[in-house]
Amino acid sequence: MNNKLDSGISRRRFLASTSVAATIGLLAPRHLFADDNGLVATARRTAAAANITVQKLRGNVSVLMGAGGNIAVLPGPDGKLLIDAGFAGARPKISQALVSISSDPIKHLINTHWHFDHTDGNEWLHSEGAEILAHVNTKSHLSKDTRVEGWNFTFKASPAGAIPAKVFETEQTVRLNAATIALKHYAPAHTDSDIYVHFTDADIIHVADTFWNGYYPFIDYSTGGSIDGMIRATEANLAKVTDKMIVIPGHGAVANKSQLVFYRDLLVGTREKVSALKKQGKSLDEIVAAKPTAATDADWGKGFRSPKDFIGDVFQGV
Repeated sequence: MNNKLDSGISRRRFLASTSVAATIGLLAPRHLFADDNGLVATARRTAAAANITVQKLRGNVSVLMGAGGNIAVLPGPDGKLLIDAGFAGARPKISQALVSISSDPIKHLINTHWHFDHTDGNEWLHSEGAEILAHVNTKSHLSKDTRVEGWNFTFKASPAGAIPAKVFETEQTVRLNAATIALKHYAPAHTDSDIYVHFTDADIIHVADTFWNGYYPFIDYSTGGSIDGMIRATEANLAKVTDKMIVIPGHGAVANKSQLVFYRDLLVGTREKVSALKKQGKSLDEIVAAKPTAATDADWGKGFRSPKDFIGDVFQGV
């Protein structure tokens, strides 16, 4: 097997440097979903039954994994700040994990984008006292019925308590629990509502679903996403991330810059191969059969998006 991407970065070395998060929630293998109409309900049920792990990072920041998208937590006298809400069905286990971190009440929630595996818990967290902050496009999508063709599902407008009370358009800085948190909106990437959250003092950045560590990503073309946008966002992340910075992906294990480089090269290499084959007049089925992602399928293709799914997402955008 070829253990390198086109960039020459060793896939084996990459895998040795990181553990892969449990296959849960949206990362459950695609065959577990009976059909696209059941994907959302099945993801919610799977996450409700999943175990949640707490990983302490630095600067009093922890990350919860297993409840949907990765949730960052900053406790303190101003009340707990959560980055993303996970699935509502995971509430008992999220609550237990939060209590294990500190006894501080939940007071603040930032959504990195609008997708249900990151916002499903908005309503209950708001009922616990959290004020919700997000990009204006997240509020827009949650406030109305929103279709995701890639999941063959239309999300109904969220209840009032789940809608962000505060929004921003480009950048915002928050000061909580003696920490400075910088927020910035990406150009459309995974969706048109993606932001990063940078804990500047601890030098930890949550880049959400612009980075799926160890899994092929989903690209939501229905709400502004594209393969080109994902690559642009990853390049922006690489321009900001230093060798010492901790990177929290939307899904998968906590990472570093070298793993982000691997991911960028995976995206770029797949786009180049699929684009070249499409320009030759190849159909999607023919391109899938050519296996342009063969070098990483065994390790990256076991989550929510199969190699065929991922190739299809790339095909749509080239």
